[in-house]
Amino acid sequence: CPLPILRTKKFLSEMAHGQVLKIMATDRGAMIDFQVFADQTGNELLSSSEITGEYLFYLKKR
Repeated sequence: CPLPILRTKKFLSEMAHGQVLKIMATDRGAMIDFQVFADQTGNELLSSSEITGEYLFYLKKR
């Protein structure tokens, strides 16, 4: 589902450079989606983890 990525793009557009966004998702495809998103946009994926079916990401705005 592209909705988490679209929401992330919106939040990042409102943030200052260097700020970190915490993202929570329930779709296992998000593990790949956010890595690809970070690679394509130049933002830094600081960490990604999965705990009991929930996925947590920290993305630093470039």
